[in-house]
Amino acid sequence: MAEIIEQEKSKKSGKRRPKKQSTRIDMTPMVDLMCLLITFFMLTTAFSKPKVMLITMPEKNKPEEKTPQIPAWRTLNVLLTDNDVLYYYVGNADPKKPPLPTLIKSDFSKNGIRKILLEKNKDLFTQITTFRDRRMSGKLVVADTTADREIKDMKKGDMKGPIVLIKADDKAKYKDVVNIIDEMAICNIASYAIVDIMPVELEMLKTAPK
Repeated sequence: MAEIIEQEKSKKSGKRRPKKQSTRIDMTPMVDLMCLLITFFMLTTAFSKPKVMLITMPEKNKPEEKTPQIPAWRTLNVLLTDNDVLYYYVGNADPKKPPLPTLIKSDFSKNGIRKILLEKNKDLFTQITTFRDRRMSGKLVVADTTADREIKDMKKGDMKGPIVLIKADDKAKYKDVVNIIDEMAICNIASYAIVDIMPVELEMLKTAPK
């Protein structure tokens, strides 16, 4: 507790001696400060969004349903491995039907796998980009839910874009998987899936150019 030392004059000696007197601290301003802090933390907690990645997993096929066949010319296989390196090839790798496809080395730069995805998904990417630009410029006024539904319908009706199969070996890092999924969003890829890498693809990685 704070103390105030006052000087008072003694009647007998005429000398001044210090006198200790206790004081009371007013805590009323602290209440206002506490209310401000509570309001600040409530607002910052409500406005901060969790940093998570939303992944929509495909539904399992029923026993009586057949697995959908993917056209080979639309299939783009992306193989993730160590040192932030990836390889890709188009079509299917079937050891019973040689020759095996050639792996092409790439990376996560703008001139890497992104350039390949944009070239193969040019029509859908242009369509979605034009739609978003019209909204940003004010030429098209629609609600966010309506815009999301329109973009979803565009992706659903796409029959020319690539179907990307993402496969990672044991050397690939988690951040590489996150990076390739980010590329799917940037390039507006309509169909992609994370699947297990095949043994024949592991053998292909061993002989791939370093």
